[in-house]
Amino acid sequence: MQKRSAFLTHEKEKHFYTFTNEHHRDTFIEREPGESANDRNDRAIRVTAKWYRDHLQPFKSTADGLEVVLLTNDQGNKQKAEEMGLLVFKCEEYIKSLIANPELVDRLALTNDEKNEISKKVLFPEHLPLSKVQAGIKAGTFLQGTFRASRDNYLEGTVFVHGDGEESTEVLLQGLANLNRAVHQDVVAVQLLPRDKWVAPSSIVLQDEGAAKDAAENEEDEDKALKTSAAEAVKKPTGKVVGIIKRSWRPFCGMLNVSQIKESTRHLFTPADRRIPRIRIETRQASTLAGQRIMVAIDGWPKDSRYPNGHFVRSLGGAGEKETEEEVLLLEHDVPHQAFSQAVLSFLPKMPWSITPEDEAKREDLRQLTVCSVDPPGCTDIDDALHCRELDNGNLEVGVHIADVSHFIRPGNALDQEAANRGTTVYLCGKRIDMVPELLSSNLCSLRSNVERLAFSCIWEMNHNAEILKTRFTKSIINSKASLTYAEAQMRIDDTTMNDDITKSLRGLNKLAKILKRRRIDNGALTLSSLEVRFHIDSETHDPIDLQTKELMETNSMVEEFMLLANISVAQKIYDEFPECALLRKHPAPPPSNYDILIKAAKSKNVEIHTDSAKALADSLDVARVDNFPYFNTLLRILATRCMMQAVYFCSGMDSDFHHYGLASPIYTHFTSPIRRYSDIIVHRLLAVAIGADSTYSDLMDKHKQSALCNNLNYRHKMAQYAQRASVAFHTQLFFKSRGVLNEDGFVLFVRKNAIIVLIPKFGLEGTVFFESKGKTSPNLVFDEEGPTLTVLQHTFHIFDKVKVTISLDASNIQHQKIRMALLDPVIPGVSVEPEAEPPSKKSKLDR
Repeated sequence: MQKRSAFLTHEKEKHFYTFTNEHHRDTFIEREPGESANDRNDRAIRVTAKWYRDHLQPFKSTADGLEVVLLTNDQGNKQKAEEMGLLVFKCEEYIKSLIANPELVDRLALTNDEKNEISKKVLFPEHLPLSKVQAGIKAGTFLQGTFRASRDNYLEGTVFVHGDGEESTEVLLQGLANLNRAVHQDVVAVQLLPRDKWVAPSSIVLQDEGAAKDAAENEEDEDKALKTSAAEAVKKPTGKVVGIIKRSWRPFCGMLNVSQIKESTRHLFTPADRRIPRIRIETRQASTLAGQRIMVAIDGWPKDSRYPNGHFVRSLGGAGEKETEEEVLLLEHDVPHQAFSQAVLSFLPKMPWSITPEDEAKREDLRQLTVCSVDPPGCTDIDDALHCRELDNGNLEVGVHIADVSHFIRPGNALDQEAANRGTTVYLCGKRIDMVPELLSSNLCSLRSNVERLAFSCIWEMNHNAEILKTRFTKSIINSKASLTYAEAQMRIDDTTMNDDITKSLRGLNKLAKILKRRRIDNGALTLSSLEVRFHIDSETHDPIDLQTKELMETNSMVEEFMLLANISVAQKIYDEFPECALLRKHPAPPPSNYDILIKAAKSKNVEIHTDSAKALADSLDVARVDNFPYFNTLLRILATRCMMQAVYFCSGMDSDFHHYGLASPIYTHFTSPIRRYSDIIVHRLLAVAIGADSTYSDLMDKHKQSALCNNLNYRHKMAQYAQRASVAFHTQLFFKSRGVLNEDGFVLFVRKNAIIVLIPKFGLEGTVFFESKGKTSPNLVFDEEGPTLTVLQHTFHIFDKVKVTISLDASNIQHQKIRMALLDPVIPGVSVEPEAEPPSKKSKLDR
C-alpha cells in the first residue's frame, strides 16, 4: 500500500500533494495519556484536515470552490470529524457520489462486512491469531511454510516447510477445509493430522469450472472425488492450514464469468492461473467486460464464503488477441517489461561510441586473433565468441571471449539497479524482453563480426588431449571475424574443401569439445533430454505457420562444452579469491522419491535404473535400450529431466554444499552470458577485482546482500522459464487453430486415475486424453498406483506405450484454450474416436 501511495503521489498529472503534518507546528500533536497509537493518528488527521480547511478559507469564494474532504471507513473517526464540522465521507459514499465516473465504483474493495449473499454457513475454520501461530511454531505444534496450489487439482496443494538441508519437507493438503483459504504462494502455518489421516496425492485431474459452487452438497461430491486407496508407502505427511502468516496477493489476470442472474452486479472472476481460486467481484460493467482479459485484486476471504472477495482493477484488452495474451503472460509471470526510464537511459554511453586510448592501455589487444561466434539464427545479443590456434610449442590455445557488459554498467546506478531487478532477458516466441537497453544488448556489447568490441577473455593452454596446462583471465579488445549460426559452423567443419583460418579454428574447437564431453560424462555428468520447439512465423501476420522440434548439431555441443569449461574455471578463481562472497550456481541432488516414476517406467519395459549417484544414473541411461523401440532412451531421458531439482544461484559464504549434480562438477557459476543474465555481471565484477582489473565496492563483498540478490535472480530466472513455456503454449494453440484436426503418433508419458498424458515427439507437445467427461457415461476405469497403469475396459495403458491420437484446439473456454487429444489407436469400443481427414497443410512462405 505504501509503495502504491508513493507511486501515485509522484505522478504529476494526478495532482497529488503530500503534506508532512508531523513536522508542522500547527498540525503536530502529542499522544495523550491512555490514548492508543491508532486513536492518536486518527486525531492527528482530523486536526490536519481542520487546519487545511481553515488555511484554504480565503479561496472558498473563488470559482474553484475548494473544499477539504476527509475520507475514513472508521465510524468512530467519522463521527468525531463531523462533530468538528468537517466534511467527511466513507470511501464508498464518496466514490458513489462521483456521478461523472460510475466505473470507479467497481474498484472499491469488497469489505468483509458485506457478507456473501449466497450462503451464511461457515465453510472454513477460523484462522488463528498471529500470536498463537507464532507460539505454536516455536513449540513445534505448527509448521511454517509456503503454500503451493496444484495446477491439476483445485482441492489439493502442498506446503513446503523450509529446513536445514535434508530436513526440508512437504506437507500435503487435501479438501477445501484443510486448504482453509490459503492462496498460492501464501506463507502459512500448518498442523499435521494424525498418521492414520495421512493420504496419498490424488491422481485425479479436477478443475473448478462452471457455475458457482456455493451449495453444501458440492462438498461431499468433491471429497468423494479425492478419495483414493493408497498403500502406506505412498502416503505423505498430511495437514491443515491453521493460520496465514503472510499473504502473497497481487492483481491477477483472468476473465469474468458473468452471472446468470439478471441484473446481478456480483460475478465470478476466473484467474488465468489455475492455481488461484475464483474471485467474487461486484461490477456494473459486466456486459462490457465479458470477453475481455481483466485484472482483479483480492480484498479478503471471509470464512462463510466459498470464494474470496475482490474488486476490478483494469481491462487488458480482448481475450485471444495476441498483444493482450502477451501482456497477460508477462504480468502473470511478474516479468518487468515496461520501457526503460529516462533515468536508466541516461547512464548509457553517448553515441557515436568508440574504444578510447585509455581502454587500449588497460586491455590486452586480441584483435589479430581469428575469433568467431556461433549462435542460433537471428541472434543479435551475441554474448560469446571463441578461438583456437596452435602454439609454437605444439600445444593449443583456446579462448572464450565474453562481452564486457560490466564496463558499461557501473555498480549502483539506475541502469545497474534496473538490470539487477529484471535479473534476466526473457525470450518469448518472436519477442525478447531485454535485461539491458537495446543499445547495449544488440549493439555495443554484442560481439558482432568485423567490429571492435570490449571483452573479458578466459584463455587456456591445452594439449591435444584437452588437458588444461595454463589458465589466464584478461580484459581484452577483440574483432570477431565471423558471426555464424550453428548450421553454418557445422557446414564449415564438414566441408573438406574449406581450410581457411575460421574453419581450422572451428575444427580444433570441435575436436577438443568431443574429448571434454566424453570426460565429463565419464565423471558422471548427465545427458538429459527435453524437446524444444521452433516456430516459423509468417512475416506479415506474425502467426506461426510451422512448428518443429529443434535439431541439435555437433556445434551446439561444441559451444556448450567451452561455455561450461569457462564457467567452471571462473567459479574456481572467484571462490579462491573471495571464499565468503563468490556468486556460484549449484544443482542439488534430487531426493530419492523423485526417481520413483522413472524407476517404475523403466521397470515396465524390464529395464533397471540405478539412482544412487549421478554417475550410476548416467550409466544406467546409457545402456537403457528396448528392442524395436528406438525412441525409448529419449523418453527415459525426458522423464529423468522431470525428476531433477532446479539449479540455483547462491553466495559461497552462506552455504557449504557447492556441488552441481547434473554437471558432476564440484563448483560452478555463470560467466558467459552477461548481456542476458545479471548473475554473470556480478561474476565479471568479482573476477575483475580478482585479477586487479577493477576496484571493488561494499555490496560486492557483503555476503548477506549477495544472498538477497541471489534470491531475486532465482525468482526471476524461474518466472522467465515459465513465461517462455507459456509463450510456446500460446503459439502452439495459434498453430493448431489454423490447422484443424491432425492425427499423430505419440507416447504415454504419465498415467493418471482418469487420464493419460501423451507426448507427441513431432511437435514437442504434451496433452491429456481424458476417459471421463461431463454428461457422458464413463467407461470402467481401474487405476493401479504401483504400475502405474490404467485399465480402460479391456485395455491397459503403461508409461511409454505407443498411441495414436487426434489433436485439435479446444476453444470452448476462451481463457483456458487448450490442445485437446482424443484416442485413435488402440481402438477401444465406445472410447476411441474415428480418424478425421486432415486438412491440406498450408505451404509456408519459406517453401514457396
